Amino acid sequence: MSNETNNISKLLVKVHELDNVAIAVQDIKAGTEAYSGITANRDIPQAHKMALVDIPKGGAVIRYGVTLGYAMEAIARGGWINEFMLELPAPPSVEDMEYAKNIVTDLPEPPLTTFEGYRNPDGGYAGTRNILGINTTVQCVTGVLNVAVKKMREELLPKYPNVDDIVPINHAYGCGVAINAPEAKVPIRSLRKVGLGCEKLTVEMLIDESDNTPENVIILQELKGFNAMVDALMEMAEKKLKILNQRKRETLPLSDLCIGMQCGGSDAFSGVTANPSAGYASDMLVKGGATVMFSEVTEVRDGVHYIAERCVSQGVRDKLAAEMRWYDHYLEEGEVDRSANPTPGNKKGGLCNIVEKAMGSIAKSGNSPIVEVLSPAERPSQKGLIYAATPASDIVCGPCQLASGITLQVFMTGRGTPYGLAAAPVIKVCSRNEMKEMWADLIDVNAGPAAAGEATIQEIGTELFHKIISVASGKDQSFAEKYKLNNDLCIFNPAPIT
Repeated sequence: MSNETNNISKLLVKVHELDNVAIAVQDIKAGTEAYSGITANRDIPQAHKMALVDIPKGGAVIRYGVTLGYAMEAIARGGWINEFMLELPAPPSVEDMEYAKNIVTDLPEPPLTTFEGYRNPDGGYAGTRNILGINTTVQCVTGVLNVAVKKMREELLPKYPNVDDIVPINHAYGCGVAINAPEAKVPIRSLRKVGLGCEKLTVEMLIDESDNTPENVIILQELKGFNAMVDALMEMAEKKLKILNQRKRETLPLSDLCIGMQCGGSDAFSGVTANPSAGYASDMLVKGGATVMFSEVTEVRDGVHYIAERCVSQGVRDKLAAEMRWYDHYLEEGEVDRSANPTPGNKKGGLCNIVEKAMGSIAKSGNSPIVEVLSPAERPSQKGLIYAATPASDIVCGPCQLASGITLQVFMTGRGTPYGLAAAPVIKVCSRNEMKEMWADLIDVNAGPAAAGEATIQEIGTELFHKIISVASGKDQSFAEKYKLNNDLCIFNPAPIT
């Protein structure tokens, strides 16, 4: 993937030399000469595609140098190409994919190789925030916990200035589920300490026996009434806050940092500006020793062979293929396929189909070698660029990445979303100047200037790198963190609900 946008005119951006389409930098009126000798034969909305040549019926429509689909009817040069005009190609096979063919080691040097974080006693990735998280085992206790956490924030948190927040880790799992079903391992892995007492997802499934003590676990059904529940939670929280308040930030190497990359509310500019900028920042992080995760199975499936070429070994390639097969089967069981993605908003933003969305999505991974592939919510054993297989849904991917160990997430968007995570800061990067103008107080980094030729991907990627280090070090807050725009944890549960 190139680190440069290709503005063939002030009105059009072409991604690859083989492309026979380009996307509109802004709305183009019918009759406008958008490129030398090419006039729009109808109105073309911003971010949508214009045909650069005559495309016959059945002809390939090419963007990113790949076939997005086949024209269902002839498309004249200067014509608008939208989602109703293309037949989706067959997905690439995951059998015998080439691996270790495209291993890039000449990565951009990071301007910094340290950050200020919280060293963890277990030797895992360092924290970017000092937060007391209270985990539930069942959704039924959410109301009690939320009331208690509000009281904790008001009465306890001000006494412990070194603690950033108290976070309820609520979810909709734990009751009425087929807990022994094979795929129940996914949500259980995701939720590894407050319990109602009768749920199938018991405390023993989430924590080690040595941690299952009154100091760590409260069973609400053993307490006499609501006030007793809140009092018990308050008492335990204060004991934990006293310990957390002793933690201090220290200078740590980037190898102690784990970052997640995700995109949502994407448009056709996402793969031109925001995602490549994130990919450049990712490459600098990896070069500096950090771990970076990218995800979203359906949003890489059509480019999986390109990802395989970056896998460092056959074992990593095989795990990638296995995750793709698993998800193909998962969708088949639900009698849907990958065409269910993209969303109507994606299509309004110029993305015709999942092939186009996938090619843009992959750009956020940069060019680094892929050292490991993870199943949903698995913890990594390697450091570097990792593919963490998760659903593409924003509110499911985020919790999966959290469970895999990220301590900060970078989120690229073209259409806009106020998504956020309570347990980790989320930095928003937008793909268009118009998005930043619309949501000036929600977007942290604007990659839009790259589409207008006003900045390079390297410049925006470097800006994003500095933003990541600043937020990770506690010197800055993203807007989502500042406003506490926190989604509930939506735990991926492919097991049956009983």
